[in-house]
Amino acid sequence: MIDTLNSDQIAQIVYLVLLGTVLASYALVAMRRQIGQFVRMLLLWGLLFTGVAAGWGLWQTIMVPSFSVQQTEDGAIELRRGRDGSFRLTLDVIGQPGTAPQEVQFVVDTGATDVVLTRDDAEALGFADGELAFLGTARTANGMVRTARVELDSIRIGDLERHDVPALVNEGDLHVSLLGMNYLARFSRIEMTRDRLRLEY
Repeated sequence: MIDTLNSDQIAQIVYLVLLGTVLASYALVAMRRQIGQFVRMLLLWGLLFTGVAAGWGLWQTIMVPSFSVQQTEDGAIELRRGRDGSFRLTLDVIGQPGTAPQEVQFVVDTGATDVVLTRDDAEALGFADGELAFLGTARTANGMVRTARVELDSIRIGDLERHDVPALVNEGDLHVSLLGMNYLARFSRIEMTRDRLRLEY
């Protein structure tokens, strides 16, 4: 289950556990009357400092978005690089014709030839795992994996909607879907700087 969590979710869990530990320790110290007053004060100040630090970290995690996406006045899409170094965006995707759109998070991957879906995302889009034909293969950082070819009814980003988008379903341990060049090439221009990615229609 931990493998399915992203870095921000893990950070939030760590902060919450730390806060819980602080509160539990405070209660324990408060009940231990036999501890000397000086030692108790040192412990309480240490716990207070730790709690403030943990609370501030959690606040930053919640209030500062990992990934920022905005549509400019000229209609272009601008993405801010996330803390993990990737560009991510959530798109409205319709898998099978006539089905409701689903929100799918993608990592922009200019090194990927195709749009690649995780098995969970594919299932959410109406492509049942048992009905997929994993006849293709692809090379990944973890070796060769089998792939199944599907066609997405549409993908929407901002005001731009593309129809009949070919995609692959990765049979391996892919944690987030990839937005590959067969979709990105539909933009007239892709401009990448150190911390921003701009997609122009």
